[in-house]
Amino acid sequence: MSDGMDPRSVGPRIRMMRPNLTPLEARVVDSVFERRDFSAETALKDVAEAAGVSEAMVVKIAKKLGFSGYRDFRQNVADYVRLSVAEMHDDLSPDDSGAEIVGKVFRASIQALEETLAIADVAAFERAADFIAQGRQRDFYGIGGSAQIARDVAHKFLRIGIRASVYDDAHMMAMSASLLGTRDVAVGFSHTGATLVTLEALQIARRRGARTIAITNYPHSALAEVADVVLCSTARGSPLLGENAAARIAQLSLLDAIFVLVAQRDIKAAEANLALTQDAVRAKRRG
Repeated sequence: MSDGMDPRSVGPRIRMMRPNLTPLEARVVDSVFERRDFSAETALKDVAEAAGVSEAMVVKIAKKLGFSGYRDFRQNVADYVRLSVAEMHDDLSPDDSGAEIVGKVFRASIQALEETLAIADVAAFERAADFIAQGRQRDFYGIGGSAQIARDVAHKFLRIGIRASVYDDAHMMAMSASLLGTRDVAVGFSHTGATLVTLEALQIARRRGARTIAITNYPHSALAEVADVVLCSTARGSPLLGENAAARIAQLSLLDAIFVLVAQRDIKAAEANLALTQDAVRAKRRG
């Protein structure tokens, strides 16, 4: 995991492994990231004592996260902290001024975008774009905020003549997924990757032979396990905003990249359809 790793990707990759950790292991990791003085010189003994666990436990967690040992973990985390310390946003507080709130919210989104780019798997983007461009029927599944993201990208695709159906009802998801086939593609949108109805719809689509894509924050989630392609966003949590707010911005940008990749595969058709849809909208406004 650590060889040639972009320092910006260290924090997100560790966050994405969080579902695999026990509560105690997660608490140890949190104690490391809460230390503003963490560096390449921080002793294993200090980390263990601060977290109230044994040194062997810290080493075990480092390996579980994909590092060769504590020293490898320490160096990578220190690089991440050093790189991002000037960019890190403090958590939002009810006592913040208007200027502080605006600054923190924007910095959280900027950091989510930069870190999502740092972990981006370009091959996965290309594969997802191929599935969508070549698909006969395209089903997008999502609940709540995830459904809004699905609608946003479906609207963009429609402008260039790529039709997609968005479903946010469990029964409609299941019905549509059951009618998919090998020439179709199903995309599941779930920040946690654990939204049951979205997971079940993607499972049905996969059993029917459709290509499946997961848009999530966790590459080891249940949704990711049933997807042919996994596209991940990442964002730090905040007591007031939660984790979803900044992650939503990252997901929208991620999907914008997919949209452009799909359009690029037949740019003449995309441009022609865009002109047609724009003419239709202008005519509607005049009418």
